[in-house]
Amino acid sequence: MTATGPAIGSASEPGRYLVLFADDAVEDGARTMTSVAGIRTMRGAEYTAQAHVETDTDVDGVLWEDLGVAVVSAASDQISALGEVTGSLGPITMVEPERAVYALALTAPHPPTRTVTEESYTWGLRAVRADVSTVTGAGVRVCVLDTGFDIDHPDFADRMIVAKSFVDGEDTTDVHGHGTHVTGTVCGPRQPADYPAYGVAPGAEIYVGKVLDNSGAGTDGSILAGIAWALQNGCAVVSMSLGAPVRPGQPYSVTFERAARRALDKGTLIVAAAGNDSKRTSGLIAPVSHPANCPSIMAVGAIDAELAVADFSSGTVERTGAVDVVAPGVDVLSAWPMPQRVNTISGTSMATPHVTGVAALLAEKYHCAGWALWARLTQSAMRLPLPSTDVGAGLVQAPG
Repeated sequence: MTATGPAIGSASEPGRYLVLFADDAVEDGARTMTSVAGIRTMRGAEYTAQAHVETDTDVDGVLWEDLGVAVVSAASDQISALGEVTGSLGPITMVEPERAVYALALTAPHPPTRTVTEESYTWGLRAVRADVSTVTGAGVRVCVLDTGFDIDHPDFADRMIVAKSFVDGEDTTDVHGHGTHVTGTVCGPRQPADYPAYGVAPGAEIYVGKVLDNSGAGTDGSILAGIAWALQNGCAVVSMSLGAPVRPGQPYSVTFERAARRALDKGTLIVAAAGNDSKRTSGLIAPVSHPANCPSIMAVGAIDAELAVADFSSGTVERTGAVDVVAPGVDVLSAWPMPQRVNTISGTSMATPHVTGVAALLAEKYHCAGWALWARLTQSAMRLPLPSTDVGAGLVQAPG
């Protein structure tokens, strides 16, 4: 089942901001925003119910009540006016400029060949022990926020898929390929034709939010729209193989941190790619990307088949953000838009869905969510003889 929704902005749109409201102050914050700066918003439920972009609306943005965040278009004088009332004592906590974000696959895709090294399961599934898990993620809803999905992919012919686009002028079709690959790793089949099993949680219920356009670019606003949509649909895990590089010492987004914490409190865990900006063989370890650098978003680094940290995988640098866990992210085979069907690519983007899939398995087996699911993931991870700054708690492991 597919649905196309309105966009929340484009990667190049100027004058867009994130407005963070204090806890339990959404109504007061919205009124203050209107009275002080003349900025009007529609409610998130109304926005996601639309079938297409409303170009003649008289509102300036969308208010996501569950996250306590508004995404708005505003002129500099309006933002200045908001700045006068922004602070810890009022209903508006912070105003941040919207950022651009991108898909975090590193290498160019290349067609896979079936070899004995892949056996009946990809090396990634075997590394996280999904090949011997007795659960499938049945009854657990997972949301993949990415470039969309090939809804006609034959490996998903018998699956119920709910898809929605948050990209202006584009439906949920995955032209890029990244989103189909990520979704395949999260919850693709364990018995596909002609290739090794590549799906960690094949029984999970699939929600796909297209938040990156056909070139692989998106915005903070589209991500927040996707997270809010996932909460509305009761998704236990949100997978985000996307981000933007940050400088060493650059603070994380307070707005995303607060939104992620509120999502966890409501039972939704957000998992995000740590980034591909390191060149470890040259001595460069880049900090964890936005928004994975937020403490309440689980940041995922990548390892290779030898259980070594991938050369490109970002790490814990100064106080910029920390890697929480790692998963397979080098030469990962998964689904790809037809007619190619499957592909092998690398990146922390490929590691992230392994973690999302394992989270779905844990959620089914232990009936846990939110903070309890976070604890299960980290406590059951396999410790690696590597610095925690690179691998966090270790390699995630599926339950038996």
